[in-house]
Amino acid sequence: MKPQETMQNTQLSQDLVDDMGDNHFSSSVETPMVKDAFSLDDAEKKRVISYHFSEIMKTLGLDLEDDSLRGSPDRVAKMYIDEIFSGLNPKNKPKVSLFENKYQYNEMLVEKDISFYSNCEHHFVPIIGKAHVAYKSNGKVIGLSKINRIVDYFSKRPQVQERLTRQIALELTKILDTEDVAVLIYAKHLCVASRGIKDDTSETFSAYYGGEFKNENTKNELFAALQNC
Repeated sequence: MKPQETMQNTQLSQDLVDDMGDNHFSSSVETPMVKDAFSLDDAEKKRVISYHFSEIMKTLGLDLEDDSLRGSPDRVAKMYIDEIFSGLNPKNKPKVSLFENKYQYNEMLVEKDISFYSNCEHHFVPIIGKAHVAYKSNGKVIGLSKINRIVDYFSKRPQVQERLTRQIALELTKILDTEDVAVLIYAKHLCVASRGIKDDTSETFSAYYGGEFKNENTKNELFAALQNC
């Protein structure tokens, strides 16, 4: 292959990668992870991230001797591991206890307006939104705060909204042992608002409907509940 053809193919490949990112393309319902993702402990990961982030800052021309910037690489590393990407580590998965449905409550239970903060995996800028979660008991119920924790856990990783929606729904389906689960998410993507098209008013909606929630009557009941809460 001629050098010019190689360069053209390389540019085409890069253009395709860029398009996938700008179009918020998701490759899998699973978060893409390498096999040895946890070969380093958290302390070592922080050290490596701090070093590389300091190199990024230097490349940008920032003075790391300045009092305000000196600690930024360590602060970013700590934030990445302990906070905004803590959902990548299975050890941080919330422990969930189920309780017997002693009240024999067999109608839908809805938890609305669960705030979450995530990060777009294409540009690593925030996704800010609210999740609405509903399920029908199959004999067991889950503590309400645990639903919040599950949403928080899966949001604390580089994400695509469609994947986040499905990960929350599939986790609840497994925990509750029922297909009757629905997850609705409304979110603002700063990769749309602060760069690219720079549209600060648009919002993205995604949904998962399982089991009885695929039924139009049940779905309409859910939407009515969300509007009236």
